[in-house]
Amino acid sequence: MEKVVIIGTGCAGLTAAIYTARSNLSPLVLTGTMPGGLLTTTSIVENFPGFPEGVDGYELMLRMQQQAEKFGARIKVLQTVESVDLSQRPFKIMVDGELVETQTLIIATGAGHRHIGLKSEHLLEKKGVTYCATCDGAWPMFRNQPLVVVGGGDSACEEATYLTRFASEVYLVHRRDTLRASKIMAARALTHPKIKPIWNSVVADIHDVQKDKVTGVTLRDVNTGVETLLPCAGVFVAIGHVPNTHIFKGMLAMNGDGYILPQNGTETSIPGVFVAGDCSDHVYRQAITAAGMGCSAAIDADRYLAGLNQ
Repeated sequence: MEKVVIIGTGCAGLTAAIYTARSNLSPLVLTGTMPGGLLTTTSIVENFPGFPEGVDGYELMLRMQQQAEKFGARIKVLQTVESVDLSQRPFKIMVDGELVETQTLIIATGAGHRHIGLKSEHLLEKKGVTYCATCDGAWPMFRNQPLVVVGGGDSACEEATYLTRFASEVYLVHRRDTLRASKIMAARALTHPKIKPIWNSVVADIHDVQKDKVTGVTLRDVNTGVETLLPCAGVFVAIGHVPNTHIFKGMLAMNGDGYILPQNGTETSIPGVFVAGDCSDHVYRQAITAAGMGCSAAIDADRYLAGLNQ
C-alpha cells in the first residue's frame, strides 16, 4: 500500500515528489513514456528563477529528479499507467500489468502537443513533420533547407529561432497578423534575418505523401481563401498543447478541453486525488507555476493523510 503515488515527472510531478519525500511519505513516482515531461525538449529555459544564464530543460528536470530521489522518492522510469480505479479508496492503478494501490494520488500528467489535424500530417510524422525543434532540428534532412514553423506563441518563436542554426530560412506561419508570444520572444524571432513571417495563413496540406517525405506545404490565406505552395523540407508544429487526462475522463470534473478542474487548492472532485501542472492549468502553463502547483498538491496530500490518521 502506497501513501502517495505521483503520475508525471515534469516540474509539477517532481516538485510534488520533493515535498512528499521530505515529509517521509516515500512517494512512488511514475514517469510514463516521457520522463521529465515536455520541458526536456526545450534547449534553454531563461525564466526559471535561480538560473540567470538560463538552463537546459533536460538538465533542469534531471536536477529535480535527483533532488527528489535524494529525499527518498522512488522514480519508476518509463512505467505507463494503463488504467485507474478512483471509485473507492485505496485507489487502484494498473501500471504495466501490475496493480498499485495508494491512499492518495497526485496527477501531474502535463500536456502533449496539439496537432494540425491533417491526414498528411499524420502520414509524414517523423518524415519531415515534427513537434520538437530541439529534438529533431539537427537532422541531416533539415540542414541548409527551408523549414516551416506553424504557430504564433512563445513555443513557435523559440522553435523558429532554434532552427536558424540549421535551416537556410525559416517561415513562421501564423493564422493572425500579430504574434501572441511574449514581447521578448516575438522580437527575437521577427528581427532574425533568417526568419520570415507569413501572416493570416494556415497550413492546408503537407506534401508529399507519395514521396514519403516533406517537400512543401499548401498555405491558405484565412482572409481571401487563396492557396499557395511553399517548398520546404520540414514542418515544425507549435500550436499549443492538449492535456494528458484522457485516462481520467468520466471520473474527475474537467472543463470542455479536458483540463482537470481543481477546487479548494489542488483537490479534485474526488477526495484524496490532487492535481498539479499543465493538465489542470490552461491559463499560465509555465514551468514555475507548475512547480508551485506541485508544491501545493504535495502539502494538500500530506494534510489529507494526516487527517486520515487522526
